[in-house]
Amino acid sequence: MNKKYGYVRVAASVPELRVANVEFNTNEIIKEIKVLDNEVVQIVTFPELCITGYTCADLFSQDILLNKALDGLKKILDETSKLDIISILGVPIVCDNQLFNCGVVINKGEVLGIVPKTYIPNYGEFYEKRWFSTSNTLRSKSIKLFGKDVPIGTDLVFSDIEDKKFTFGIEVCEDLWSPKAPSVEAALNGATMIFNLSASNEVIGKYSYRKNLINMQAAKNVCAYIYASSGVNESTTDLVFSGYAGISENGSMLVENERFNFKTNHIISDVDIQRLMNNRIKDISFMGIGSNLTYRVIDINLKDKNTDLLRNYDVYPFVPSDESKRAARCKEIISIQACGLAKRIKHTEMKKCVIGISGGLDSTLAFLVIIEAYRMLGISNDNLIGVTMPGFGTTGRTYNNALTLMKSYGVTVKEVSIKEASLQHFKDIGLDPNDRSVTYENTQARERTQILMDIANKEGGLVIGTGDLSELALGWCTYNGDHMSMYAVNTSIPKTLVRYLVKYFADTENDEKCQKTILDILDTPISPELLPPDKDGNIKQQTESVVGPYILHDFFLYHFMRYGASPDKIRYIANKTFKDMYDRETIDKWLKFFIKRFFNQQFKRSCLPDGPKVGTISVSPRGDLRMPSDADSSTWLE
Repeated sequence: MNKKYGYVRVAASVPELRVANVEFNTNEIIKEIKVLDNEVVQIVTFPELCITGYTCADLFSQDILLNKALDGLKKILDETSKLDIISILGVPIVCDNQLFNCGVVINKGEVLGIVPKTYIPNYGEFYEKRWFSTSNTLRSKSIKLFGKDVPIGTDLVFSDIEDKKFTFGIEVCEDLWSPKAPSVEAALNGATMIFNLSASNEVIGKYSYRKNLINMQAAKNVCAYIYASSGVNESTTDLVFSGYAGISENGSMLVENERFNFKTNHIISDVDIQRLMNNRIKDISFMGIGSNLTYRVIDINLKDKNTDLLRNYDVYPFVPSDESKRAARCKEIISIQACGLAKRIKHTEMKKCVIGISGGLDSTLAFLVIIEAYRMLGISNDNLIGVTMPGFGTTGRTYNNALTLMKSYGVTVKEVSIKEASLQHFKDIGLDPNDRSVTYENTQARERTQILMDIANKEGGLVIGTGDLSELALGWCTYNGDHMSMYAVNTSIPKTLVRYLVKYFADTENDEKCQKTILDILDTPISPELLPPDKDGNIKQQTESVVGPYILHDFFLYHFMRYGASPDKIRYIANKTFKDMYDRETIDKWLKFFIKRFFNQQFKRSCLPDGPKVGTISVSPRGDLRMPSDADSSTWLE
């Protein structure tokens, strides 16, 4: 089932080991393969030379050790022949009168292929060239092993017979650290997964460096990188190995083990190959240089018996999950927004900006971004004209918060009621003022935009838009109303992130009264305030009761646009991610709503004003979203 959605379950295992005791090591590997097969793992990698131990040194020159290694490999083949799992083992292999340090791929009692190490270290504490040859000196294309011809070489990729996107390559330890890692060519030849059998000792600072290296290789190659290194049971004559294991996907570490464990241990994750392929297809430069090598493709049969999903997705994909990094991320985002606006102010030579302040989240964020842009340019805040435009739905809470916010920052405050103008317009077009239709609401939105535009003309300034990414994705804005401005600073900020950015301003604000106002704005229900309040003067019109929870829509938007996920896959991961928050029916309802709105509201996005791209997703018609306004959503809804 998971294969249908593009997932493959992989593992990195670090078995308990005794140096040069092949029988013990073989039995541990067999036990581990059986355990992982029960965990429905489809591919597992073990560390470098795991069948003998990496630190055998001159014992690698002993026939008895090399022969035992082959005996151990044969035993593993026999003992796991009925299992579906594909295993990658570290074995010393003799070929062409040389000894090679190899990754051996086995499945169903057969050796599918052998990949020798290319870069052999010969520095510091590593003297591998004393025993092993580089793959560059390999002449043969195959080797006779257990009575069968087995492909050998660095030009091998292993590809699922049913779906070629499930393809993997292999490199061994030092290959990753080299300036021209073999995994680069493997990726260009279709490998979406790279397995590394490693023996990486521990010294101060190496853990972080190695982790960054793995993540960067996964990011550069747009692949999953599965890494398993020799454990603490290796010889400690001069070195200590920690048994590090990590699984990275496109530069993000999905899971790591706890190092320095004497017992057999492993990590497992479901890597999203479909997501990786979508990234590769969109990134035309990925195949821009082509490949210098022609790879041999070895057929594999990835059995898929998974009925669950091991990996977790962020409930807030646009918000940094690491709280310690959140403040720095917020500061960076605000700097991008403010810089974009500051450049536009400099270019137009218009110091004055005009913004409508409602006392809601979006206008508050845009307002604070303008303040930051003014700070960058050394412009006095009184050049900012903040306009509050009370209407039929304005409550005392939002009105007072808007005024307090503007006065706290010393901007020029204007108040223009839209009630009389709206009533006159109702009369002009023949609309009953008691008719609470969309015309009733949109009249107010357009009246406010007209006021802002005309004040900007009068003052020689720019109208700054406040609408956010989530609203634009749903088309939840009034065409030529709040939809329009002269520069829009929030267009790539989703609603769930807006809240964190405004909270950042509150946390860094020194003025207690101003901080209190911002915090109260954060606690105010999201509403356009276009319908009259309830009898107690509270907000009656709450956006999320009409369009659905923004937490869901932002999740849908992220996976739909960032990774091209199908609605069926989005539903699959949403049901797991929000299982404690929303039932399946609720998720289905709002996902269908999202798809319909995303397609039929494209015409609003086709004429958006300029605004800075901040994150990985933008709906600008000049940037990330070139979409026909007449596209039919029925295929996606099916």
